[in-house]
Amino acid sequence: MPKSAAFPRHAASLILWRQRASGDTEILMGLRHAGHRFMPGRLVFPGGRVDFADRAAPAASEPRPSTRAALERAAPPRLARALAVAAARELEEETGLTLAPPGQSAPALEVLDYVCRAVTPRYSPIRFNARFLSAPAEAARGTLAGCGELETLAWMTLEEAAGAALAPITACVLQQFSAIMALPPEARAERPLVCYQGFDQALPERPPAMPQAVRT
Repeated sequence: MPKSAAFPRHAASLILWRQRASGDTEILMGLRHAGHRFMPGRLVFPGGRVDFADRAAPAASEPRPSTRAALERAAPPRLARALAVAAARELEEETGLTLAPPGQSAPALEVLDYVCRAVTPRYSPIRFNARFLSAPAEAARGTLAGCGELETLAWMTLEEAAGAALAPITACVLQQFSAIMALPPEARAERPLVCYQGFDQALPERPPAMPQAVRT
């Protein structure tokens, strides 16, 4: 009998971005340590799986309605918030940068924007149901350092990142982020959402849950 597929664990990654004086957009990326079982030596965005503690972790502010609604397309409210917390936590753990406002220790989740979702293929022994979010660099503070999980942390333009040897899913997410940044800010929250399956197959994200009819 064929071995059953591994369960995809919930995860979140954060694309921290800023603009150069020239107008070019830069993003923060790093190389995963060669000793990692999943995507070793790959250039990625800071991120990781959701911890149980993320579900009850405090926040300086909550996600904006548009971000929360996008996360809740494929997650109940408590998990959706935990995904936002995990993205902020992983950024701090892997880069040393925090989204917590000055004088506070909890992150400001209101700075997060939703990018897309990606599910690792069924044949992979390690699978993730990953949400990709973004935040402007001016919302972060601290010294770029990290904990060693990501090596060679660096700011790269979108063109430089696209020209690197990226994993297929990272390249897809980068293309999605680039397309979002090319839209007028007021149009970004209204765009169709996608979920990547099988590394590069973009499918429409499930529609929002319809409210149940009120019985009279």
